[in-house]
Amino acid sequence: AAIIGFVVIVLFMILVYRIAGLAASLALGLYVELIVILLDAFDITLTLPGIAGIILSIGMAVDANVIIFARIREEIAKGKTVRSAIDTGFKKATSAIVDGNITTLIAAAVLAIMGTGTIKGFAYTLALGIVLSMFTAMVVTRTLMNVFYALGAKSEKLYGTAKEKKAVNFTSRKAVFFTISIAVILGGFVFMGINKAGGKNALNYSLEFMGGTSTNVTFNEDMSLLDIDEKVVPLIEDITGDGNVQTQKIDGTTEVIFKTRTLDVAEREEFKNTMVENFNVDAEKITAESISATVSKMRSNAILSVLIAAVCMLVYIWFRFKDIRYGASAVAALLHDVLVVLAFYAVVRISVGNTFIACMLTIVGYSINATIVIFDRVRENMQNMGRKETLDEVVNTSITQTLSRSVFTSLTTFIMVFMLFILGVSSIREFAGPLMVGVVCGGYSSVCITGALWYVFKTRFSKKKK
Repeated sequence: AAIIGFVVIVLFMILVYRIAGLAASLALGLYVELIVILLDAFDITLTLPGIAGIILSIGMAVDANVIIFARIREEIAKGKTVRSAIDTGFKKATSAIVDGNITTLIAAAVLAIMGTGTIKGFAYTLALGIVLSMFTAMVVTRTLMNVFYALGAKSEKLYGTAKEKKAVNFTSRKAVFFTISIAVILGGFVFMGINKAGGKNALNYSLEFMGGTSTNVTFNEDMSLLDIDEKVVPLIEDITGDGNVQTQKIDGTTEVIFKTRTLDVAEREEFKNTMVENFNVDAEKITAESISATVSKMRSNAILSVLIAAVCMLVYIWFRFKDIRYGASAVAALLHDVLVVLAFYAVVRISVGNTFIACMLTIVGYSINATIVIFDRVRENMQNMGRKETLDEVVNTSITQTLSRSVFTSLTTFIMVFMLFILGVSSIREFAGPLMVGVVCGGYSSVCITGALWYVFKTRFSKKKK
């Protein structure tokens, strides 16, 4: 999945950004090599949340390059030479890249300090990925572009020119955007209530949250984990009606432990019969026992960590942008994305377990980075535009100028996660599915919600209105 996703992203970058895309692809290749080497060097355990952190950092590495290349094209469109456009483009893109990455680093630091178990794995890989992505985008990509330029790649056609775009009036549609978001979020809570009223839990809590059944099966041959996932797990999922089945092999034996939701007597008997009929397992060598929830403390720590991280990011954005309304809008958009994905979990009834925590943490990091890019452009345009521009025109122009970045970054990240969804086993798909929703929602909120929300805060809670 990673290889296919990477190849597709490389082809996309070269097709869209030409010589700059080639430089970015080479830098991205170096990034992947470095992160694998450093994961081993620091002896970081690679968990599912850890993989999520890597996916997010790859998306952010692409994002940094997209921001830079968009700036270079804008400078070329202004009539600057390619040499001057490259230098100015990197300079103007620096603040958005640094602020976006630092806010995500703050979240990673809080999660590393406050989190437990797999949450720390996510924080470590995310932090490592962010530092490397900044290095490859700001240093390696720039060096490669200078090399290509020195070798003769000096034509504007090799870099592209930004076309003049008429500003889309996003703020005039803010009522529609807000209504859609509120309806989706409230719909999620309605579904939770319906589930609760129907005798179910509001969310489909997995065995980590609710406890379950652990079944030991001794097979007649030593099966690989791949064979277990492909041949045994689907049969168990048919019995449980749940995609959350955990497997663990006992070293030196043919015994495998299957952890599922709590099975009643009839389901345990069906489980035993299925193993006997399909794999000729000795029924006497199948044992089952109840297990208790394992992540109740992890869940509370994760929630507390996210809240503290949100406050820290709010303070940083307030400090950097000199206006708390930027930070308030960013945190509100972050909360919006989390609640929309939560609604998806409630409607589709995907298991809520470790993958849920990993998914939500990934969306938190992804959402805040997209928001910072737009706010950076709003801040710049507020300083550069004349008095004749109204506040809503500044917001609409800023969103339009960063629209290609929002679309392309969401698309490249979506591609990586989609490959996981297509090629992964059921447990991976239960992680990738909601994450795809989160990526799409993050793109929507950054374009349609964040700027409009800041505009509302600015006009409603300001003595000086434009």
